[in-house]
Amino acid sequence: MTDTATQTTTSNGKTALSDDLKTHFGGDAPIVDKAKGFAKARPWTSAAFLGVAAIAVLNSLRGKQLS
Repeated sequence: MTDTATQTTTSNGKTALSDDLKTHFGGDAPIVDKAKGFAKARPWTSAAFLGVAAIAVLNSLRGKQLS
């Protein structure tokens, strides 16, 4: 029999991001500190998230009259 405390799980390409999200955003730290830790660990992924958010904001402002 194996001890469940000594078992380690390995991530494949599909679950690595979700495992990192659980690692960085779990716990009792403030969300800002969690986001900074995630951005330092995965800079390209966080840049992609920011790019998608920027596109969403620009699309929501498109067609609005600023008068």
